[in-house]
Amino acid sequence: MDQNLLERLKAYTVVVADTGDINSIEKFRPQDATTNPSLITAAAQMPEYADIVSGALAWGQKEAGRGKGPDDVVGLAFERLAVDFGLRILKIIPGRVSTEVDARLSFDTQATIEKGRSIVRLYEEAGVSRKRVLIKIASTWEGIRAAEVLEKEGIHCNLTLLFGLHQAIACAEAGVTLISPFVGRILDWYLKDTGRTSYAPAEDPGVVSVTKIYNYYKKHGYKTEVMGASFRNLDEIKELAGCDLLTISPKLLSELASARGDLPRKLDPDAARSLQIAKIPMDEAAFRAMHAADRMASDKLSEGIDGFAKALASLEVLLRERLQQGAAS
Repeated sequence: MDQNLLERLKAYTVVVADTGDINSIEKFRPQDATTNPSLITAAAQMPEYADIVSGALAWGQKEAGRGKGPDDVVGLAFERLAVDFGLRILKIIPGRVSTEVDARLSFDTQATIEKGRSIVRLYEEAGVSRKRVLIKIASTWEGIRAAEVLEKEGIHCNLTLLFGLHQAIACAEAGVTLISPFVGRILDWYLKDTGRTSYAPAEDPGVVSVTKIYNYYKKHGYKTEVMGASFRNLDEIKELAGCDLLTISPKLLSELASARGDLPRKLDPDAARSLQIAKIPMDEAAFRAMHAADRMASDKLSEGIDGFAKALASLEVLLRERLQQGAAS
């Protein structure tokens, strides 16, 4: 049977759509879907989703009550918007959707816990089980501690902006459901830092990083799932075939669906268990020391949080403008 590469990949990896665009999700029919502030901001500006934005603002006005200003309404609408996109997505996919906590709370454990609970409450009020939702949190030490608390409450978490083995180990020790190590952003950093223009697929630093994390988890029997994310090209995806999950943009999903050929499994739990991999003790001091020693992880985590925070600020501006337009009409 002549299968395309997307179908071959689905034989041993759960394929996840990395988009807030519902039309793309309907086209590729992935198992799960992930969103982030940048994707939601982009989708919110598309005319076909104007009704979702209007609905979120109307809900925000109702929840805020009389006498509240635009900032209160926008703050409520902004969380509702992410959940409403998630609800639309869950009508299409059979699995889970990831919805992100405000990146500006990445170093505040208690605020992250409260926001995670709030997001899950909105899904449950809409009739969706918390089993179908992953709360997406940046992989700071504070974020990992928040995820540990939420997991004990049955709120499953996806730890994102993950660039180093120390982050991955801390997440696994905290019992989080899923991690999203970023492949392409790691490659971006190394290309810039070394001045190189390319790497052979198997030597791609992002591929090497995720392979190392996957093998460490399987060797030591962690239940936390590994979901490779942030891909720049098909070769990165091919090199990670066999990873628990891969979250892929619509553009690369389309390329996979159009391509033919063999797709050998590269990551395998049985092979990982046969490797000699020492276990690394992890506490806050070890985490911070390893993070400080890893320039790439330090740079990319800070940059990622800043980028998501800027996307959220842009989304708030958009919502404020729509709110004013509604008041004026």
